Amino acid sequence: MRAGDLRHPITLQRPEYTQDDITGEMTPSWVEVAKIWASVEPVSVNQFVSAATNQSEVSARIVIRYRKGIDPTMRILHRDKIYNIEGILADKVSGLEYLTLPCSEGVNDG
Repeated sequence: MRAGDLRHPITLQRPEYTQDDITGEMTPSWVEVAKIWASVEPVSVNQFVSAATNQSEVSARIVIRYRKGIDPTMRILHRDKIYNIEGILADKVSGLEYLTLPCSEGVNDG
């Protein structure tokens, strides 16, 4: 992958929970982890149909430079869309250059 392919600014967020002092209820919120550059590609119809047979709702493929600490509990903001990370795939050459994140689109406001 060329560096020029990573031309979309995205925001990585992770969930954070705070406990209400009175009720003890855990309230979720989202905290920014990083603003980074990525390649954001919609998944083609054929790929979507194939993914649907596996009970997956993958609607985009987001590629970022390798970064420690990425996990499926996080979400990605790109333009006006929220993407839930469905998995993390390391590049096949070294495993330390890029991460491919199959994502589903949807409301995830915590």
